[in-house]
Amino acid sequence: MRIHFKTSYEHDIRLFPDWWTFFVYATLIVVAVLLPWIMDDFYLGEVTNVLIWAIAGLGLMLLTGQTGQASLGHAAFLAVGCYSCVIFMEQGLPFLIAFPAAGILTGIVGTIIAIPAVRLHGIYLAIATIALSILTDDLIVLMEPITDGVSGKFAPMITIFGIEIERWTTPDRFYWLVLAITIICTLIYRNLLRSPLGRAFAAVRDSEVSATAMGVHIARTKAASFGISCGITGLAGALMGFYAGAFNNETFSIVISITLLMMIVIGGLGSIHGAFFGAVVVAYLPQFLSIAKDAIGGGGVAIPGLETGVFGAILILFILFEPMGIYGRWMKIRIWFELFPFARKDMFKRQKSYLKTERLR
Repeated sequence: MRIHFKTSYEHDIRLFPDWWTFFVYATLIVVAVLLPWIMDDFYLGEVTNVLIWAIAGLGLMLLTGQTGQASLGHAAFLAVGCYSCVIFMEQGLPFLIAFPAAGILTGIVGTIIAIPAVRLHGIYLAIATIALSILTDDLIVLMEPITDGVSGKFAPMITIFGIEIERWTTPDRFYWLVLAITIICTLIYRNLLRSPLGRAFAAVRDSEVSATAMGVHIARTKAASFGISCGITGLAGALMGFYAGAFNNETFSIVISITLLMMIVIGGLGSIHGAFFGAVVVAYLPQFLSIAKDAIGGGGVAIPGLETGVFGAILILFILFEPMGIYGRWMKIRIWFELFPFARKDMFKRQKSYLKTERLR
């Protein structure tokens, strides 16, 4: 069992708790960089899909898992990021400018929407964001001169310093691009949690009344969380557009919003690892169901709603038996082995109490 001896306040906000943790993640990055030489293009594309979903999960995780604000409308911000990036590139901007500009634009849109939305709580905020997701579908159709309506758009070729990157013709280059963006977004998320703003997010999540007593401006903190969350989500939306190659108003439906929320719940709310674990489930579940159907001899039979039903059943099982998600289960197993034979049976018993200050809401 590793014991961390802390001799200063800086040790509480270190990027890595110890050198072993740094070595583990560095090794993981090296393996990720070498994947194009290890697996074929099909599985490399699936890993790329996992990384894109993980970026989207990080965006929603910041808002829902870290700040405690439920959102069922993040598909709208995926659409804003996707369309804005492609439109910027069609206007002649290079990818290195259009891509971050799409994220910034999406963050600004999210902040503007958050100004009235931060006054809502719980189910009312979820209903408002659902309405936003539905409204975005209609707006894409109404803005046909810009978005091409139901006909949709085709993602242009990405060119960086003369190097052409495209998902189908150069899957390895596209994978490395997505991997680099994933690492950057993860570092931004991790450093944000170490900052005073990240601690304010956690304070708002745990108790708004207590956070106000400590001097946290609730509305401003929620708006900042919404804006940053939408910015990261917009980057994921742009990558989804390049991954799909073609998209229209039906690509970013409300089902994507619900899937995104269920993904972070299954992965583990409030943790970076949870976004990646949930992304693995979302990306590989269709492949697993396809393999399972072939194994039982029903590969040629289409079962409507099978994927959604299985995903919903998995979510129900996690809510009932493991509310902390996959990452929570992994933490329990690891701690149990680290404390063995001193681990107690009720060590991870769920707490039924809650802050009395929340009764005032």
